[in-house]
This record gives sequence, C-alpha cells and structure tokens, in this order.
Amino acid sequence: MKNLEKRQFTIIYFFIAAAIALAFKVASLQIFDPAFSNETKSAALYRQTVLPSRGIIVDRNGELLVANAPTYDIMVTYRNIDPKMDTLSFCNLLGIQKEDFKAYLTKDWKSGLFSKSVPFVFMSKVSPERFAYFKEHMYKYPGFFPELRSTRAYPHQNAAHVLGYLGEVDKKIIKQSNGLYSMGDYIGKTGLEKMYERELGGVKGVSYVLKDNLGRKVGSFDNGRLDSASIAGLDIESTLDLKLQEYAEKLFANKRGSLVAIEPSTGEILAMVSSPTYDPNVVGTSIFDSIIRDNVNKPIFDRSVKAEYPPGSIFKCIFSLIAMQKGVSNPNRSIGCSGAYYIGGGKFQKCHSHPTAQNISMAIQYSCNSYYYQLMRDMVNFYNPKKPGIGLDTLVAYLNEFGLGHPLGTDNVYENDGFIPDSKFYDHLYRREATGWKATYMLSLGIGQGELQLTTVQMANIAAAISNRGYYITPHLIRKFRNSNEPIPAKFKEKKIMRIDQKYYDPVVDGMQMAVKAGTATRAYLEDIEVCGKTGTSENPFGDDHSVFFGFAPKNNPKIAIAVFVENAGFGARYAVPIGGLVIEKYLTDTIRPARKYLEDDMFSKSLLLSPDLLTEE
Repeated sequence: MKNLEKRQFTIIYFFIAAAIALAFKVASLQIFDPAFSNETKSAALYRQTVLPSRGIIVDRNGELLVANAPTYDIMVTYRNIDPKMDTLSFCNLLGIQKEDFKAYLTKDWKSGLFSKSVPFVFMSKVSPERFAYFKEHMYKYPGFFPELRSTRAYPHQNAAHVLGYLGEVDKKIIKQSNGLYSMGDYIGKTGLEKMYERELGGVKGVSYVLKDNLGRKVGSFDNGRLDSASIAGLDIESTLDLKLQEYAEKLFANKRGSLVAIEPSTGEILAMVSSPTYDPNVVGTSIFDSIIRDNVNKPIFDRSVKAEYPPGSIFKCIFSLIAMQKGVSNPNRSIGCSGAYYIGGGKFQKCHSHPTAQNISMAIQYSCNSYYYQLMRDMVNFYNPKKPGIGLDTLVAYLNEFGLGHPLGTDNVYENDGFIPDSKFYDHLYRREATGWKATYMLSLGIGQGELQLTTVQMANIAAAISNRGYYITPHLIRKFRNSNEPIPAKFKEKKIMRIDQKYYDPVVDGMQMAVKAGTATRAYLEDIEVCGKTGTSENPFGDDHSVFFGFAPKNNPKIAIAVFVENAGFGARYAVPIGGLVIEKYLTDTIRPARKYLEDDMFSKSLLLSPDLLTEE
C-alpha cells in the first residue's frame, strides 16, 4: 500500500513541476521569441490536454473484461462563439434539442471552475459516426472543436458491480485533486475503476496547437517542442474467472441475492455476483437512468459486499470451532433434542426432526438448533453466569479474527462491516431491566440469527478459512498490474491466522462433508469430488426467508470456497445449495453431469423477482 501511495504522490509532483516549467517557457516565448510573435499574428495558441489511454481489465486467463472505445467530446470556448450562428442546424448535426444547447452552455461562471475564455466540455461521448458527420460542417461554428477521448466498452456484459463504471468529476473532486483533474474529466465511480483509479487513469500530456479564427488547427507550435506525451494507465489482470462469472450470473438470473467464490489458498475472488445486475454498456444512457430508479430490485446495489444479513445455520460451523477452542464443548459432546429447546420448562424454539446429534459433526450434519442453543448458553455463562458479557465478548473477539464485525479490507471501496453484537450492545438494549440481561436473551445467535449480520463476502471468507484449517488471505480482485513492476497491496499476500487449534477443524469439516453426503445439503453432492458444505435459512421478518449455503471443495487441498445467498427463496436446500453445488462442479470439472442437468435447468428457469411496476401499482 505504501508503494501505491508513493506512486500517487509522484504523479502529483510530476504535474506541479511540469505546470511550472511550461508556464515559465510559454511566458518567455511570449516575451523574447520572435517566432512565437510571428506565428500568433495569424493564429491563436491553444493548450490542449492529451488524455492518456486508460488501462484495460482482463480476467485471470487474459479474457478481456473492459476495453477502450473511441469517442469524442465537443469542446467550446464560450467567448469565441458566433452569436449569429445557426443554432438549429448545429443541434441537428449533433442530434440534440435547442433546450439541450442552452443547458450545455449554461455554467456557473462565478464558481471559478469555468471561464468564458477557457475551453470546457459542451457535449461528451459523441460517437465516431456522429462526429464524422459533424466534422464536415464544424468550420461554420467558431469556438467549437473536438477532443478525442476513449470510453469504456464491455465485450461480455458481465461483472458490472465488480468492474464499476466511470463518471464525470465534480467540484469537490477537482478541488481535492491538486490539479490532477479538471472539468470534463472522467474517473472511476465504483468497483475496480474507483479502487485503482490512479493506476488505471495514467498521466495526462499537453499539446500546444495553433488554430485559425475559425477554430481549425493549422499546426503545432514550435514543432511540438513544448508538448509532453501522456502516460498510459496500467492494465489490470483481475482474479475473476470469466467463464465462472458468466455461469454464476446465469444461475442467478431473475433472482435477488449474491454469490462469492474464492480460491482459498490465495484469497483470489473467482466470481462475485450481485443480482439483479445490469449491462455496464448502458451506463450514461436513459436505460441506465431507469435502472437506477428501480427501487424494488435495486440493480445498482452491490449485494455481495454491501447487503448485511443474518447468516442462519452456516454460522454453526464457526461457532463450533470457537466453542471447542474455549473448552465450552468438545468434538464428542452429545446433546439430546426432543424436537424443541426448553427454558425453565417452557418451549423456546422448535427444531426439525433428525437423529440425535452424538457429536459436533452430527450436529452440523443435521443442523440441530437445540444443540447450538445449548452451546450458546454455555459459551455466554462459561466464566460467570451473572456476568454474561465476559463470555459473549470472548466469542466476539474470536469472530473478529475471522474477519467479522468489520470490513475485511477487500479492494471494493464500498464493503460494509456487518454487525456482531457485544456486551455493550446488550447493556444498552436492556438498560431499563433491573436485573440486566442473561444468556437466554441471545440464544438465537447460536444459530446465526438475532442481531447478527454478515455480508456475503464475509460468509465466503469463513468457508475459505475453514477449508484452509485456520487461516485466510484477504479476499481481493486484483491479481497483478500487467506489463509493470507495480506490486499489488501487500495485505493481499499475507496469511491471517486464527487462534483455533488444528485438531478442532477436522470434526467441523467432517460434519460439513456429512451434510452434503446425507444431511441438509445433498443437492451439492458430487460422486468423485468431496464437497463440504452447510445450509442456512436466514429468517426474514418482512417476507419469505432467505436461502443460504456455504462450502468448499475438494475436502483436502481445496480449490474453491463459496457462499450463496438468495433472498426470499426459503430454506437453504431449495435454491442456495443447487446454485452453490453447480458453481463448484462447473469450476472443478468445466461441465455439468447429465444427471444434474435438471438442477441447472431448474435454476436457469426459476424467477423470484416481481415487476417494479406491479409493486408500484399495489
């Protein structure tokens, strides 16, 4: 990260030094150089910014994700506009209305950001076809001239939330940039485009040109002696696997939710889906405006890192590890379940029918709620039943080590932190109760419910940490800067170690494998690959419950860890398990077995979305 910061400062210092040198040179030429004086008698000198080529983005196999396509900005110097120009003909050439013409020329001249003597962007993103038509008549309209730019193009229309998009800079950004940006510039607004703006954006150049009184270029000044070349942005090789990303997005079509798949040994994110999604090629169009206005399905909202949910029963896996480490339980502890958990003779919560959990592995296999209610009670009361905050905060400290309760530090700038309730939270929540609070007030935490909230990327990271038997590398989307020695941030190479003894991972991993073989996650079972997984049902007080699954494969030397969250889809086995299992199978084998095609067809065809128009009418 220090290297990235140094590079940023280097770029800033380069601009400042170049600006001073150029200003001095131009001033001296104006005063002392007769060539300059002679040339400018018949032509005006213009300083034009030479925009660098923005770095492209590819997937881990070199497949192009984001490219550059040529486009034009129509620039204008307000003071040079002919007041008698044929406005109607001009508008027809560019395909705009007279109202647009007036709006594009209306600026806040008092702000200091615009000057009537300095060119600014009149109209952006004019296509080469439209510009070619306009160029033939441009001589009729003094003050207007073109500037070649590039816009982003997305050959595959996938990973919109991951890649992000560009947008025009505002006053605040310009003010904070120390001269790096000016009006009309475009920068990354979301995703990788925003996170790695400095690296992707490159360094601007400068060109001094001579133009006649009609705004036509008549040559470069002094053979380009004052010009400086732009420096192209760095290309990024992302961690994404395009084929896997495409497949996962197809499975999620017409559903709300998210999926994150990670390579456990490296922390590299193989696929990252937020659904509904959108075609990134429509950014900046009226279609995108309508997408933004969809407040029902919220296609712009990145559910993979921003949405926070109760994880449901997948939480039992990590809780099992902590309970064993602290001596609250052991791998062979048996807890009977009579179909419900009772407190003081009264029924607290029901549990589904299943064989007795004779050990932790079986408790995970059958997802016994009663088992984990008891573990949570024991955990909170472990040190002192009258001071439950000690036991709870001990649990919270371990959860923090797994990257919960705070942002993981991924290279997504909008990542949320989730929520892990601690003793201070419950002290405040129950401050009016004379006796305070006790363990029985939060038993639902043991099954991943209550106030507990995680993001999907945090869920996937837990699966990766368990698959690695005790460590994770911060999930990330950048693999390297291509054709450059620029390193990626060091934190994306460092192992984060959990304080859990190795011996406690085996019963948890065994339980996850048993859940796939003959438990709640059988739809993820593969005959020749040892898949380990756990279902979850995330309770939703505002509608249908959410479907959850996380897991990894193979059991030993895992290549993929995954978390799947499908909103309003019911219990975990219905949607999340088949989606997760199919993605695992696709990644490891590059195909789907004929016997499992029915699952694929089912997920492709099912829709859980409601029309925004229909909901509005109701």
